[in-house]
Amino acid sequence: MKPYLILVLFVCSITKINAQSYNKLADSALHLMWEAKDTTDYRNSLNVYEKAFKLYPNSIDKTGLYKAAVISAELKELDKSFEFLEKLLSINSDLNTTWSSLTSRYSTSEYKNLLVDKRWTLIAGKAQSMKDIFFKKLKDNQFEFETGRFKTLTFPKAKTGAEVYQMIKSFNDFKSKKQRNYSIKFKVTDSLSTSYFVSLPANYNPKKSYAIMFFLHGAVQINTLAEYQNESILGDWNRFYTKYAALNQVIMVYPKGSKKYNWMAPDDGFFMIPEMLKEIKQSINIDDDKVFITGHSNGATGSFSYLMKQQNPFAGFYGFNTQSKIRTGGTFIKNVLNRSYFNVSTNADYYYPPDANDSLNVIMTDLKADYQDHRYIGWPHWFPQFDESEPVYPMIFRDLAGRKRNAFQPTIYWECDDVKYGKADWIQINQLDTVTKRSDWHRNINFDILKLVNYDQKNDKITATDTLLKAFNFPRKSGAIKGNYKNNLFNIETSDVKSLSIFISPEMVDVNKPVVVFVNGVKKIERKPIYNKELIINNFEKTYDRKVVWIDKFDIQL
Repeated sequence: MKPYLILVLFVCSITKINAQSYNKLADSALHLMWEAKDTTDYRNSLNVYEKAFKLYPNSIDKTGLYKAAVISAELKELDKSFEFLEKLLSINSDLNTTWSSLTSRYSTSEYKNLLVDKRWTLIAGKAQSMKDIFFKKLKDNQFEFETGRFKTLTFPKAKTGAEVYQMIKSFNDFKSKKQRNYSIKFKVTDSLSTSYFVSLPANYNPKKSYAIMFFLHGAVQINTLAEYQNESILGDWNRFYTKYAALNQVIMVYPKGSKKYNWMAPDDGFFMIPEMLKEIKQSINIDDDKVFITGHSNGATGSFSYLMKQQNPFAGFYGFNTQSKIRTGGTFIKNVLNRSYFNVSTNADYYYPPDANDSLNVIMTDLKADYQDHRYIGWPHWFPQFDESEPVYPMIFRDLAGRKRNAFQPTIYWECDDVKYGKADWIQINQLDTVTKRSDWHRNINFDILKLVNYDQKNDKITATDTLLKAFNFPRKSGAIKGNYKNNLFNIETSDVKSLSIFISPEMVDVNKPVVVFVNGVKKIERKPIYNKELIINNFEKTYDRKVVWIDKFDIQL
């Protein structure tokens, strides 16, 4: 080995050791601060922080400086506190949001002893200026990301529906992007916003369409909406998504949810992911047939929820430590037959025990569903935190590479208890029938959960407790449709459905010949499809999907 390479490796090794040692001291100081009951305890915490700063000056981070400044202010050591704050604001990084501790709603209480000092006005003003610059840059970056010719795609000049159809299918005039990573502000309600973070492949080419994957975070109960995110989202638990997305040229998107607005429960935030996808499709070149969803814990349950409730835009679904259950209604497990699910489970998971996954695996096998469960032994719920989870990610991205949405599949099944989620590809339930008797083939599929897993992290011990729970809830009556088509002939069976629609694409039928539709053995429609200009435009503006463009719709009342 060459001498300079040995030196580089040695320096890198020392840097890593220093970082680890600094983190240990900083964590110790932080816990001392949390547990402090008097000034002596705060003094001990500050002493440990100062020791860490002195021993490892190249590892000092913004959290350490922020906490040291707060403790110093509490101890009325004003010079020290201002010194730490100046150093905090001087950290030079693209991730720099160090101003936030001086501009948050908590700043006047955390630094109450500094407010009478004339230096406070100066440093608070500096922090506010940094914040203004930061958000101006975010706004400019978002404007640049969203600028493109797709938004100017209008159809007044098109005389026929066929012309509109061709305009949509042939559009490929996207603009290049100046950056690789973007934090995008997203409107949740008229008074609330959150954000999603978009990470593009290196050398993004606007003429090429890319696969895209949404990662849904867990712990929605303790998360809050955030108007911006930064590159830190690409590390830590998401480091392997970042690594393998880059290797496979996949766009990653990281939405930020909260207790009320998320992808699991309640239903208030379920619109967010499809709406974010719609925005993104107007800005960069997405392969509409290669849109994927993944997540961990509550995020994996969110991924599973889109599979069960609103799978139209997506080609495949993935999740680590999934609780396979819909929280807002019935779990209609046969809906998986239109798509796929790739589950990563662990035997020490309190969130969803291995026995429950085993029971679900049996059901999926019986259904002949495209379902995978990859079980890892000895790992708790937070499996993605560990380096040993890395081998899963190449499997996920290999699976993703081989998948493509087929919204025109010749057979389909769909069930719902809320017509808001009544559409699956080319079929849509418009109205349920809550009076008639359901068909024999329309049954609730369920199973018992008899054991729950508990993981004692301190003693690294797994225990199981007996229980008796049903895996799924069915709070409302549902309706179901199963159907197929071939050679312009559609055969549909329904159960507890009062009205439905069939959407037509030229990729499904010969538009020069009549389409015949039988529902429950009775001929309901026989006519040639048309290129309905108004319908084409209206449906396109709901999704901005360039691959699935519906030209006609057959409405059927039962």
